[in-house]
Amino acid sequence: MSNHSTRAAAILVLAASTLLPASASAASLPDGKPWFTRMLVCNAEGIPIELYVPDDVVFSDDGMKAGQTVGGYYTLDLSDINKGKALEPVRITMSADKTFVTVNQYTRGLPPTRVPVGGGTVDFDHRFARNAKCGPFGHRNPD
Repeated sequence: MSNHSTRAAAILVLAASTLLPASASAASLPDGKPWFTRMLVCNAEGIPIELYVPDDVVFSDDGMKAGQTVGGYYTLDLSDINKGKALEPVRITMSADKTFVTVNQYTRGLPPTRVPVGGGTVDFDHRFARNAKCGPFGHRNPD
C-alpha cells in the first residue's frame, strides 16, 4: 500500500469512528448519569404525554428485553393550562411476550398502565390523561 493509500485509509477509519454512535456504555453525562431517549408519544385530548427510557437500554443489541424493568421518565405536558411540564420517575416493564409495556407511576400511587407495544388508547392519570392515544413503543420519532 502506498503512503497516500495508508493515509487515506486512516482518515476514513477516523471519520467513520466519529460518525458512528458511541457504545451504550458511553451514553452518559459527565457526572455518570444516563441519557434518555423518548420511546413513546401519546396524546390525551390535546395534552402530550411522553415516556423516556435510558439510552443503554434503547441502544443495546436486544433493546428492552422480555420481562425487563427499567427506571425511566414520564412527562405530562400541562403547559397550556399553566401547570407546566415535569419529568416524573417511573418504572417501565416489558411484558414477557413483548406485547405491552407497563408504566408504573409509583411516586403518585397511580395504578400501573399497560400500553400495547404497537400503540393504542390507555388511561394514565384519570384527572388529565384519560383516553390517551399512544403511538408504537420504540418509535423515537412521532411523525
